[in-house]
Amino acid sequence: MSDARLGLTVTHRRYVPYSHAHYAGNLVDGAYALGLFGDVATEVCIRTDGDEGLFASYSDVQFKAPMKAGDVLEVVATVTRVGTRSRTIDFEARVVCRGRPDKSESAAEVLADPIVAVTATGTVVVPPAA
Repeated sequence: MSDARLGLTVTHRRYVPYSHAHYAGNLVDGAYALGLFGDVATEVCIRTDGDEGLFASYSDVQFKAPMKAGDVLEVVATVTRVGTRSRTIDFEARVVCRGRPDKSESAAEVLADPIVAVTATGTVVVPPAA
């Protein structure tokens, strides 16, 4: 018997403000994506269990491409395992829009092919079912 929560996918999008750039070239640190993963995991827990849940751990985090101020990130969380109180979630942060300072200060474009910037697998825990 398959659990209906398996495969649940939640997607958030977020503009990365210039105030979050910490490095040359307006680069944003990888922890920014981890914060977004926490936000989308909260919605997953609300949808699956009616509770915000708690993030317990990451078993894998891969930083694959830079994130920059002015990007629009699409963050996707998919439930891959359901335990009694724990849920395993796969995460992906993709750059779907990027600034084009070479054209003008406020120019930007939608990317034809999103750039996978960060992937991770994490575990959340929720209270016991009533």
